[in-house]
Amino acid sequence: MPGLVAVIWGLLVLNTLGSTGAETIVQLPRLATQVLTMGALVLAFVLALALNPRLRVRPSAYLLLLSLLLVVSLIASVDLESGLGALFRCARLAVFIATLWLLSRWWDGSLAFVRHHIRVLGVVLASVAIGVVASPGLAFPDTYGGRLVGALWPLTAPQVGQYAAIVAGLTILLWLARRTDGRSTLLIALPALAMLLLSHTRTATVGLVAALGVAGLSLVFTSTRARRAFGWTVAVAGLLAVVAAPAIQAWFQRGQTDENFSNLTGRAKVWDALLAEPRSAFEELFGVGLTDKSFDGLPIDSSWLAVYHEQGYLGIALVAAFLGTLLIAAVLRPPSPARACALFLIVYCLAASYTEAGLGDASPYLLHLVVASALLTREEPR
Repeated sequence: MPGLVAVIWGLLVLNTLGSTGAETIVQLPRLATQVLTMGALVLAFVLALALNPRLRVRPSAYLLLLSLLLVVSLIASVDLESGLGALFRCARLAVFIATLWLLSRWWDGSLAFVRHHIRVLGVVLASVAIGVVASPGLAFPDTYGGRLVGALWPLTAPQVGQYAAIVAGLTILLWLARRTDGRSTLLIALPALAMLLLSHTRTATVGLVAALGVAGLSLVFTSTRARRAFGWTVAVAGLLAVVAAPAIQAWFQRGQTDENFSNLTGRAKVWDALLAEPRSAFEELFGVGLTDKSFDGLPIDSSWLAVYHEQGYLGIALVAAFLGTLLIAAVLRPPSPARACALFLIVYCLAASYTEAGLGDASPYLLHLVVASALLTREEPR
């Protein structure tokens, strides 16, 4: 695999970081961050095209369904109900998917993309750590309830939690499968877990636990280390549930009232308003076009409702289809480190989809699933 593939992957991750979030040490205008992220995507496409000029691609059900989702998005956005921004977002998604098709030539079921993903997200987390050292006040702002955010790049606490959970989970799985050593695991996974806890991100924490549980079970029958780790984890988790239950409950509640906690920090109110909005038959089927994942100025914070709003029932069907296809493909594979990592990424995205948007547009969640798809691709005979 050419080393340039890792550079392209890093540019794709940069494009999905977003341009809004916490206050940073150096205040860049939002236009400047948008130019950087969009420029990264264009450069990634150009490099991928230069690397694969003959347009050799691998068949991929995931990318095919993602391409169909782009078609639905274009049909919904062309009447400009959501403004010109909808067509711009469609263009971005088109370049994003085209770059992934060009990279599919190097999907061979190996752990290469897992390592690329860990390294690139590790660099993002390193920038968060540098921000903590450079300006603790900006890294733990009162406006975010003292949660860890990005002080160098405007990363929100949920973003920090998501990247930390993915890096920690994949690194632990590589260690369980004896694909990395204990020292590297401690140097990468422990700081990532600390950032996850400091970000106070409940979705990422639940996603990490659920995904590691499923992926770890897939290794139990083939790895002695995984069996021992699973036994110790069950014992320690049981002990913590008894001894530290109040502290765990307080961490999850984050000082919120019972009402605020029960309606998912106000998400339920936005969801109810979105579902109660009158829609035409066309909008029910195709949606209103790609938006900034908000409704009446408030974030939707649910992949399923965001897709329903933007791409309608057709969009929901396509998202469910590519998630189901990946999950079935992973279940049917024989036990292996690649299958375990793919299961981890798929289950994490499924768990996070309830309270995080991103499965219907260019986002880190789609990149997580790209890694899963690359892991589940069978190597072609030479």
